[in-house]
Amino acid sequence: MSTVRDGGAGGQAATQPAPGAPADDAVLLELNNVEVIYEEVILVLRGLSMQVPKGKVVALLGSNGAGKSTTLKAISGLLPSEHGEVTDGDITFDGDEITTTDAADIVREGISQVMEGRRVFEHLSVHENLVAGAHTRRDTWDEDLDLVYGYFPQLTELRNRTAGYLSGGEQQMLAIGRALMARPRLIMLDEPSLGLAPMLVSEIFGIVERFNRELGTTVLLVEQNAQRALSIADYGYIMEQGRIVLEGEARELSENPDVKEFYLGLGEEGQRRSYRDIKHYRRRKRWL
Repeated sequence: MSTVRDGGAGGQAATQPAPGAPADDAVLLELNNVEVIYEEVILVLRGLSMQVPKGKVVALLGSNGAGKSTTLKAISGLLPSEHGEVTDGDITFDGDEITTTDAADIVREGISQVMEGRRVFEHLSVHENLVAGAHTRRDTWDEDLDLVYGYFPQLTELRNRTAGYLSGGEQQMLAIGRALMARPRLIMLDEPSLGLAPMLVSEIFGIVERFNRELGTTVLLVEQNAQRALSIADYGYIMEQGRIVLEGEARELSENPDVKEFYLGLGEEGQRRSYRDIKHYRRRKRWL
């Protein structure tokens, strides 16, 4: 059963755990009442709380400006580079608090992020990009290189190609492969479907399913493509205005009337609504 969160006074989220929510002993990542402010005045995250269980795929959904990317940057320690900071709450990874930990140390702890827009090293070759992904490793990584080429066989043929000349889909594969080279326990994907053709999106999401299943890598997936994200996720959270407003098992969220209406673009009977329909009728969001 999915759970609607009530912002309550001061925007603090208060909710009872949904029946499908992860048990405490299975939690890998936990955000507890996290508040994030940019430039000391712009409040972006408002008492955000969520859990990511070990070995699962968790989808974090919401429209533009909801705070999804900020959530990932708070976890990966990248906020200071954008004049942002966590001003309240805490973030723990495998039982250790990482709220103020340096970004490089967070990677060493086992968290890798694939940022929106791919961000490959354009002047380096495919092979050099992958090697760069293992820079925090002190052990050998040759087997991991073979593993990445196994998941993304297209990259094998392009290993000597300069990354800046790859297509968008190839760059996304390279960015994910580079993140896997760090052998992360948690990989965070920020809008991996952005700007890609549907066939490429299906291929990439299929690979995410594979390495989650085969390697046991935990995945936190930020997406606007709610239908695609929920199709591979075990659990999901929906964000609005910097807080979690709805959560539940992915299958239940995909059948939730509010999710269908506002995030999947479907009406009461599962039919996709036209703009004209939506203009004249909107279901009132229960969390407002």
